[in-house]
Order: sequence, then structure tokens, then C-alpha cells
Amino acid sequence: MTVAFDLTVLVSGLALLVYIWTMVLVGRARGRHGVKAPATEGPEDFQRVFRVQQNTLEQIVLFLPVLWLAYLSYMTIWPAVIGLLWPLGRVLYALSYKADPTKRGLGFMLTFLPSVALLILALVKSVLGLI
Repeated sequence: MTVAFDLTVLVSGLALLVYIWTMVLVGRARGRHGVKAPATEGPEDFQRVFRVQQNTLEQIVLFLPVLWLAYLSYMTIWPAVIGLLWPLGRVLYALSYKADPTKRGLGFMLTFLPSVALLILALVKSVLGLI
């Protein structure tokens, strides 16, 4: 395998670890606040970590496919380098949202923008390949 492939696998793994971390946070918050499954309502502290986990799920569904589409399109390290912003941004998003939901913007943008950039890169390469 290549360095680009290995870096893309690493970034994918980091993204999945961040998602697992958000799941653990929700599990802990359920225990701390007595929110029994399948309930999704509870004190504001619980709702914050639950929303972080749900938003992370929504974002990872976009991120992982576009990361791999961009990698397969270019076979360079650049999709992984761009993609590395995603797990970093997600951690920032989670910590910011838990402290003050109005401060989550930077973390959100550090996850959303790399996904959009990777999608655009993959689509451009695909369109150019058809020409």
C-alpha cells in the first residue's frame, strides 16, 4: 500500500474513534442523568451531548464517502490532509457545544468545509476524466 492510502485509513479511523467517543459521552450522560433508553429527552447537559453525537453521525455519513472518493480520484496524501481537519473539528465542536452551544460554529465549519471540499475535488476529477 501507499503512504496516501495509509493516511486515508488513519484519518478514517480517527473519525470513527471520535464518533465512538461521542457515543461513550452519551452513555455516561444517560447514567449520570438517569435518562433510560430509548428516551432522548432529559436535562440540558444530556441533550447537549446527545445532539453532538447525533450531529456527528449526520456528518460522518457525508465525510467518510467523500474522503474515499477524493482519495480514489487522486491517490495522493492531499485528501487525507484535508480530511484530518474533520476529526479535529469534531472534537472542537463537541467541547464547544457542551460548554456553550452558541460557540459550536468553528468546530462545525472545520467538519463541514473539508467534506464539501473533498466532494468538489472528487467531482472535478470525475468530470475532467469524462472530457
